[in-house]
Order: sequence, then structure tokens, then C-alpha cells
Amino acid sequence: MSAGTDPDAGAVLDDRHDAATVARELASKLASRARHVCLLIGAGASCAAGLPTLEELQKQVVDALPNPRKAQATALLADRNLEEGLSRLRRLRNVLSGDEKVGGLTAEDAAELDAAICAGIMSEIKIEGSNSDAFVQLASWAARMENEHPLELFTTNYDLLIELGLERVGVPYFDGFIGSVRAAFLPELVEPHDAPPSRGLPAGFVRLWKLHGSVNWRLSSEASEVRMVRTGQEHVDGVVAIYPSDEKYDQSRRVPFVVLMDRFRRALQEPETITITTGFSFRDGHLNETLFEAASRHPRSEVLALCYDTIPDEVAQWAATTRNLVALSPEDAIIDGRRAAWRPSEDIPGVFEGGRFLLGDFAHLAAFLARKVAPADG
Repeated sequence: MSAGTDPDAGAVLDDRHDAATVARELASKLASRARHVCLLIGAGASCAAGLPTLEELQKQVVDALPNPRKAQATALLADRNLEEGLSRLRRLRNVLSGDEKVGGLTAEDAAELDAAICAGIMSEIKIEGSNSDAFVQLASWAARMENEHPLELFTTNYDLLIELGLERVGVPYFDGFIGSVRAAFLPELVEPHDAPPSRGLPAGFVRLWKLHGSVNWRLSSEASEVRMVRTGQEHVDGVVAIYPSDEKYDQSRRVPFVVLMDRFRRALQEPETITITTGFSFRDGHLNETLFEAASRHPRSEVLALCYDTIPDEVAQWAATTRNLVALSPEDAIIDGRRAAWRPSEDIPGVFEGGRFLLGDFAHLAAFLARKVAPADG
């Protein structure tokens, strides 16, 4: 945007956004003890640790498959991403019988290809050898949080990088499961109002909600009952991990996916909530709807979209008319409904360098939180 002129003083006004002011205000909001703070962490955060992007992951998984599974997966994913492909396979698995085929796949083919793709995903996103520095910095910040409300970390990632960071720093956290070897999912502890006082969790426990499942989740059949459990390892032979598909929105409320989505929705409805998205591409329509609805219906809450690249069009459209939805990208920002470039200023290490705003990069955000944000009254 171009500069304007003050008609009274005749001075030229620079209507571009100031990175230093934005960073100071963000630090102040996060340091307030009265704030309810939520982070939505997407695949871009794991990329900071050296794990592949979703596009890279899909290519690596397909390339590693043996024939004929490779040919089947190539055809399946020609016009779909991994999530859509797995959804398709699970629908075919449930509706086909015998030798019936759709797209050249029987129900047995669909089940086997599903398992092969899931195994490939697990193989490609192991955290062994990854650079977990940013997640350790995130955990260091979480360890110093002394807010009235617990810090809530929502993630679409399947890997265990967040858990690794929290455990290295020694931060207590709760992910909806109780136990270690075959931990059971307890929905009543996910929603605070459902838990009896005697079983309530202290605010000092970070809440970690894995909205799309995890590499250490599995469906377990015991005594004719199918339930979700969390194991103590990334991968156990014979375990088929549960990955994103439309199943997670269609099954009963006791399935973790639906319970956790409900928690996400309710968390954003709490007054004085600031929700920061990092590494999130805004390609998940269900999550987008929840974020935009929270910003538009709850004016005392704020959604801050930190973008690694350009601001997605859908985010820009909502931010233009929703003042408590703020979008920040390396080149420009939408604040109070106004889109403008960043004002040239001196470099602020880790925040603004070379004319670019850096907090859209999870590694820079984690370092900023660990370095700048400390508890404060108010």
C-alpha cells in the first residue's frame, strides 16, 4: 500500500505495518496470565526438524512401494493427496465384497494398499536423527507458562516431535490417554467439564491434542470391543496406525478424532483465547471452518495465522472482514482488516531480517517464544 497524507499537518503517513510493534504485542499477549493460549501446529513445523513436507512424503511413500501396490497407489493418488487417498481406500474396504472392484481394487486390495501406505508413512516420519531443537525450545517456553488456563497444543502431525521436546525438558503433559504400554483414551478427561473434580488435571499440565492421530496409536480388539490405544513406541510390527480420513468425522463421539475436534472447537470459544497457527497450510476444511467461526463469533478471542509463505486466499478473505483474525507473512500482513507490506526497519534478529517477517517459520517462532516470552501479571 502506498503512503497517504495527513490533511491537517501535511505530513506523509506510512500506513505499512511495523514488525517490532507486532512482535512486542504478541509477546505481551502470550505473557499475560489471564490468557488462554492455544497453538495449532501443522506439517510445516515438522519440516523444521528435517521431516518431509506432505507433498514430499506422498512421493516418498509411493516410490518405496513394490509393484503392483506402487501402480495402484499412483493411480489412486493421481488427483488426490494422501489423506484423500486413504479416505477412498477405507470407503472401498467398507462397501465392497468378494470380487467386486472399483478402480481396479477389491476390498482386500484396498485394505492391503491402506496398510502399505500407512507403513510407508511411518517409515518416512521417524524422529530418529531429526533436529528437534525447535520443539525443545517450544517445550522450554511451555515449562515457564504459569497461566490460569492450561496451554493447549493442537496438531495435525502424526510424528512424535512434540512429545520428544516436552519430555526432554521435563514438561508434564496429557494427550487424552492414560497408561504407558497400552494406554486407553479417556474422553471425559479431554473435556474439563466432563471430569469429576477428583479426576481433574492441574493447569500446569500441557494439553496435547493430536487431531489426525499418531504413529503410536492403534485400534485394538479386546473382548469383542474395538478401542483406540496408544503404545509406547513409534511403530510395532503388525500395528496399522490410524491416519487422517473422513472416518474420523463419521464415527461415534467416543472415537478420539471426533472428541478431539470437539475440544478444538470448544477451546476456541473460551473468552480471552489467543490461537496461533504455525506450520499450518489451511488445507483442512474442517479446521479452517472452526478457526474462522471462532474469530467471527467470539470477538474477545483472537486467531493469529503465521504464514511461512504468502497468506492463503481464504485466510485473506476472512481477515479482511474479521478484525480479530490476524495474518502475518514474510512480505505483508493483515491486521485490523487492513493488508499492507512491512515498513522497512532495522533488523530484529529472529523476527525481522532483510525486510522479511520471520515468525511464520516454526523454528523462528519457537526461538522467539523461548527467548522473549516470559510470565507476567495481568
